[in-house]
Amino acid sequence: MLIIDRIEDGFAVIEDDDRHFEVPVSMLDNDVREGDTVILSDGIYIADKNVSSERRDEIIKLQNELWE
Repeated sequence: MLIIDRIEDGFAVIEDDDRHFEVPVSMLDNDVREGDTVILSDGIYIADKNVSSERRDEIIKLQNELWE
């Protein structure tokens, strides 16, 4: 699973399990943001909206459980 860790100084840091690598932001689709799960399609990283949404919902659920 490829996840955008951060975007800074013209590069996106992508996390892939236990490794990180950088790609120029020019390789990102316009709507990709930090925290998104992405897939590589025709040389461009595009957001996998469904997986990103499910992942965000799970993170929020886990955070809410901390306060129960």
